[in-house]
Amino acid sequence: MTTALSPALTTATAGRVLRQLGHDHRTVAMLLVLPSALLGLLYLIWSDVPTAPGQPDTFDRVGLIMLGVFPFVVMFLVTSIAMLRERTSGTLERLLTTPLSRPDLLLGYGAAFGLAAALQAVVTVTVATTLYGLDVAGPLALVVLIAVVDAVLGVALGLLASAFARSEFQAVQFMPVIVLPQFFLCGLLVAREQLPGWLQAVSDALPLTYAVEALQEVGRSADATGTMWTDVGVVAGAALLALGLAAATLRRRTS
Repeated sequence: MTTALSPALTTATAGRVLRQLGHDHRTVAMLLVLPSALLGLLYLIWSDVPTAPGQPDTFDRVGLIMLGVFPFVVMFLVTSIAMLRERTSGTLERLLTTPLSRPDLLLGYGAAFGLAAALQAVVTVTVATTLYGLDVAGPLALVVLIAVVDAVLGVALGLLASAFARSEFQAVQFMPVIVLPQFFLCGLLVAREQLPGWLQAVSDALPLTYAVEALQEVGRSADATGTMWTDVGVVAGAALLALGLAAATLRRRTS
């Protein structure tokens, strides 16, 4: 088995994954409908909640951040289970006896689900800004970009988690370990400045923190800021690191 990257094999893998995804209507519905539906629930909860003068509406503040959180969570779940099925069905073992390398396989998965994430982000942002009236100070294209990068991070971490799981149940169990701590410490529930010092240090090491900060920058600035681009770079770097670790730890079979 070769370890060299092949653009042709990576592209072929991405195409195969997209075809499989297209035949799985439930997963497609989860990717495209669920984030908008959950955002609608938040809209119903906070649409009539009064806010202090000069402060953004609660839904505008929280809904904008959730545009990055929802793709991250959904892509983590879908990708970790999809890759695990490749192993349990024997598909992965057969693929890795061909010239297809682990990096080709994982980059193909990342590209396929990255395209799905882009479509998901466009749908969710469109629904949020039209149907729910979400108000964003910055360009919507930047919101979509951050949502896509965050979704790719979810894909990468899902692929990494799948390397250590032996069943779909175990793959789901990684969510409280990998996803929930980042959600709790990203600054959405409590401002990071109010966290104890050691929790602030943990928050600084979690990539979702930077995705939330990037969205907050877009929410309050009409133009892209240096902080936003730095945050996007950190999230993208974390995704690449996770993909590299996944390639190094991926096993052919679950046993």
